[in-house]
Amino acid sequence: MAPLDMMKVYGRVAEIYRLRLGEAVSAYGAAMRGAASAFAAAGRPQDPVSAWRDTVSYTFDAAQRSLIFWDTMRQRGNNWIAHEKAGKPPLLAFDYETIADARSFARPANYALVRILPPEGVTLDPDKRPFLIIDPRAGHGPGIGGFKADSEVGFALKAGHAVYMVIFFPEPVPGQTLADVSLAEAEFVRIVHERHPTCDKPVVMGNCQGGWAAMLVAALDPDNVGPIVVNGAPMSYWAGNDAENPMRYAGGVLGGAWTASLAADLGGGVFDGAYLVDNFEYLNPANTYFGKYYTLYSRIDTEPARFLEFERWWGGYFLMNREEIKWIVENLFVGNKLAAGKAEWAPGKSFDLKAVRSPIIIFASLGDNITPPQQAINWVADLYPTTQALKSAGQVVVGLMHESVGHLGIFVSGAVAKREHAQIVDLIDHVEALAPGLYGMTIEEDHSGGEVKYDVTLTERRVEDLDLLQKYSRNDEIPFEVVANVSQVNARAYETFVHPVLSAGVRPGM
Repeated sequence: MAPLDMMKVYGRVAEIYRLRLGEAVSAYGAAMRGAASAFAAAGRPQDPVSAWRDTVSYTFDAAQRSLIFWDTMRQRGNNWIAHEKAGKPPLLAFDYETIADARSFARPANYALVRILPPEGVTLDPDKRPFLIIDPRAGHGPGIGGFKADSEVGFALKAGHAVYMVIFFPEPVPGQTLADVSLAEAEFVRIVHERHPTCDKPVVMGNCQGGWAAMLVAALDPDNVGPIVVNGAPMSYWAGNDAENPMRYAGGVLGGAWTASLAADLGGGVFDGAYLVDNFEYLNPANTYFGKYYTLYSRIDTEPARFLEFERWWGGYFLMNREEIKWIVENLFVGNKLAAGKAEWAPGKSFDLKAVRSPIIIFASLGDNITPPQQAINWVADLYPTTQALKSAGQVVVGLMHESVGHLGIFVSGAVAKREHAQIVDLIDHVEALAPGLYGMTIEEDHSGGEVKYDVTLTERRVEDLDLLQKYSRNDEIPFEVVANVSQVNARAYETFVHPVLSAGVRPGM
């Protein structure tokens, strides 16, 4: 049965790529027809003088664009060198001060807690609960939560909240494990809570990988964690829809978790975050190799500043220890053990998400091809199969769905920050007062009066209705159990026969 299931997985992957290729060919054909129609509608020059004038104008425009384009490429390279020499500090648009450095903890980790210093003109309210934002350590460095003034950090500050961030350094501490990281982050939450003794428990907001990290912290120390905001974070790792989410198949196609161990062994026991960034790039090669550069070229008057700011973050790769990436892949992305309560952080001790008692806001997007909505939300049904089970547990879950923004846009888009994150900040205290249950959050815009205003509505939903996100009622997740079993077999074989050889021959820094 197992070989048959594996063949089904491979067949589905092939079908996805066949459909994607067909869509690409169709889109290319439509674009070419549109260009031809536009050319025909414009008409040919009426005389040689007009033709010459248009040619000269186009040539000068292309030359100017090309000069600015290549100068922007030069600046990108210089920015990368400068960022590397500076030690790849957090790319925040705000000043900050370090409160605690986990490298000095009893169980050290390459993490630190910083306090964001409010910019000029912003006054904090000492009676408002603080925010703690956890950025993802998924190949890149910290900073996306406060990348610009209009950001999660920015709107929390404007609302009068003290804001802290969990940052991390490029190099992991030797021997550091994922448990060390989670325990350090739990200590950060405790420190923030102690610094604001007269306020309610801090809001913990996590982006992508930082989202499931926030949930791990809440499971470890529910007494110090206030409302939790999980933005674009994978929690139910096998979920998705066939022909829509090819990234969920990557681990199975390559045979499971052994590939992450191999990459770390080739790095002398250190896993390079560039491998994770490569996974993102492969999702849309057209954008990687052409789209973003064409966008820069076509909008050369306004795009360089945004392009350079983003590329400085995108090109700064951070490292993980072998044991960290091995735990993440085996327990989460391939093993899918988190919602089942089987992800152990110590022998006999597992992360128990049912121990979380704080209200949880889940922000996902239908346009997210890295963490599709099913991966962000299905874990709720895994923990609480019915609405009554959720209510009996006394848990509040609020779901917010964007119609189109991509994965990174959830965190770095100024428009999303103004619309979604600003409303989440304003809604925190109200969410904590809700009766147990599942709620859907909708945001409507009011453009009357010249200034955009937002109206937020919370509507009670049923856990059973989450099945509407699935094409096949989650039956397509069944083969992933086989993939997980095959991964375990391959991983044991790798650890027995290959790892000892590579670990003896490849040392850090080689």
